[in-house]
Amino acid sequence: MAALKTDSAQARDVSFDCGWGRLCFAQTFEDPAHLARSLEEEGPARRDIAFYVSEPHVLLAQAPIDLFLDPSHTYRLDLAAMKPASRAPSGFRIRPLERESDTAAINRIYRVRHMVEVEPSFLWSQREGSALRYLVAEDERTGAVIGTVTGLDHVAAFGDTENGASLWCLAIDAQAVYPGLGEALVRALAGRLRSDGRRSLDLSVMHDNAAAIALYERLGFRRLPVFAVKRRNPINERLFTGAAAADEALNPYARIIVDEARRRGIHAEILDADGGFFRLTYGGRSLRCRESLSDLTSAVALSICDDKSVTRRLVADAGVVVPEQITAGDDEELSAFLQSHGQIVVKPARGEQGRGISVGVETLEEAKAAIEAARRECDRVLIESCFQGRDLRLVVIDFRLVAAAIREPPAITGNGADSVRELIEQLSRRRQSATSGESRVPLDAETERTVKAAGYAMEDVPAEGKRITVRRTANLHTGGTIHDVTDIVHPRLVEAAIAAARAIDIPVCGIDFMVEDPSREPYVFIEANERPGLANHEPQPTAERFIDLLFPLSIPSSARTARLKRRLD
Repeated sequence: MAALKTDSAQARDVSFDCGWGRLCFAQTFEDPAHLARSLEEEGPARRDIAFYVSEPHVLLAQAPIDLFLDPSHTYRLDLAAMKPASRAPSGFRIRPLERESDTAAINRIYRVRHMVEVEPSFLWSQREGSALRYLVAEDERTGAVIGTVTGLDHVAAFGDTENGASLWCLAIDAQAVYPGLGEALVRALAGRLRSDGRRSLDLSVMHDNAAAIALYERLGFRRLPVFAVKRRNPINERLFTGAAAADEALNPYARIIVDEARRRGIHAEILDADGGFFRLTYGGRSLRCRESLSDLTSAVALSICDDKSVTRRLVADAGVVVPEQITAGDDEELSAFLQSHGQIVVKPARGEQGRGISVGVETLEEAKAAIEAARRECDRVLIESCFQGRDLRLVVIDFRLVAAAIREPPAITGNGADSVRELIEQLSRRRQSATSGESRVPLDAETERTVKAAGYAMEDVPAEGKRITVRRTANLHTGGTIHDVTDIVHPRLVEAAIAAARAIDIPVCGIDFMVEDPSREPYVFIEANERPGLANHEPQPTAERFIDLLFPLSIPSSARTARLKRRLD
């Protein structure tokens, strides 16, 4: 491998603006002090990177307080040796930016992935630029942008004599379900750069990102002995301060709250990381939490949510539309209920995360099997009429809507080669990776029943492009995906959700409805969750509003004044 070098034919002291920050190409700087000064000129809310640093100890010595060595590896792909893909993308297409709305979609993915957003006008102005290359993955079914990658042509940027290029900002929507999205984006970018005559493609990847490293090495990328150096700033804080072992053990639902609290100077003490327990202290006020469940939620409200039949009665008295319901136990009553409604829902009276729930049960035999499965979660089993529609989660904090999201049940897309079981296992691996292990599709009787209802057995091989729903419930923990609809949710649904929260008298709650469409009125109440997950609702400020509730004095005074004015109006 040739050493990185400078040449009179290429520009000197190159700092290239990528929108989220500048790439400072270290091989173009002869004086490390000048490179250090360039990094110290980093703008607010930006993330500059000195790349291709061959002697990081020398650079760090120029500004040891301000700079740090990025804990990432550098990889290089020989574009001429890149092997062709074994199979074509299915369910999505890779394309360049085509419309201005693509810029908002890219920033949405950046935001969800906690990356620095880019000014939309910058993105749009660079769509036909000679140096920056933007590609997106578009869902062929919905038209949504579900992934993005950025490339930089070094020859166009600074006359690189090594004829190279680099890859940046590979990001996939956390709710995307298609396999091979990341690989397809990398291959598409590499193919375009190779067609332009580039020799190599380099990238930087965090040392502990095992999944990404495995992908890059499978594609033929090899380690390059150069480094990246960054300036210490709030964006990079976790990289140079590290994280306590207890923090690392927190699940995403606890971590999002702890991170927001610490951003405001609120002390967070981890009590039991595995259970998601922590204590927040601000001034003289101290509150214990388990994820979004806090000391502010009363034991009475907790017990109401714990029993689905009690919840149903209370919210029905408040005028909320509820499904018809009976308790399992009498076969004749069950048969009559099933005959009356055609399809039913079977669920344990107590339970969470979708365990033991069967939806769309149509026969007495299926109902009895579903009841037995539900009894493994709770002795008392409820039978409800089945409302056909979409699963809507409304997060209500302090009796105000903070987020609304449609939860889609897990679905696989056939590739003509893998069985249903294999495709489900692949989907589970992707969902686990996207949710830090919180989401997976159980290979149980309910999944087999759903697959059978779609006309398949678990060992069948679906045709390429065939989409099969493998679970009727849309819970995140059983493989479901979450799609924000806060901006379009109908006011009547918001009113009903707030009425349900007030009936329970609970300050933080996830209200679940089945709806025809989130922008229309018809709905039916499903259940209330006393500990709703606040992660995965980006871009809505769920953690911020939760901390506002717990510690109102931590809100900046200008924001408190504006909020009070809105309430009075």
